[in-house]
Amino acid sequence: MSDRERTEPKAPEGGGASAGPALVYCRCAYARVVPLKVKDGVLEALAASGVDFDAAPDLCEMSARRDPRLKEIASAGPVKIAACYPRAVRWLFNDAGSPLDKEQVTILNMREQTAEEVAAAMLNGDSEPATEEKE
Repeated sequence: MSDRERTEPKAPEGGGASAGPALVYCRCAYARVVPLKVKDGVLEALAASGVDFDAAPDLCEMSARRDPRLKEIASAGPVKIAACYPRAVRWLFNDAGSPLDKEQVTILNMREQTAEEVAAAMLNGDSEPATEEKE
C-alpha cells in the first residue's frame, strides 16, 4: 500500500444508530506482528464492501505520539477496531489519554482471528463489545 492510499483516522460523521458503528482498521505498519495475509484480507474486504472506514497506519505509533485523533476515535460513539489484542489496544488508547468506553467499542484481533472472521465482524453492523481474551 502506498502512502497515497493510506488514510488517517478521523472522527466519523453522523454516527447515528442507523449508521452503525464507525470502523477503524489498523495496518500495524511498524510492529509487523499481524500476519500480512490477514491484514491484506481485512483491508480488501473493507474496501470492496463500499462502507466508510478509517485506516490507521499504526495505532501503536499514534499512541506513542499521543495523536489527538485517538481521542476523536474514542469519543465518536460506537466503534469497531481491527487491530491486535483487545487488551493492548485499550492500553494504547489509555496511554494516549483517550480511554475507550467498553460499552461503545468492539476490538477484533487480527493476530488470532482469520481475515474472514474479522471482516465479517467489522461489516455485520453489530456493535457488541469485545470480550477480553486471556494472554
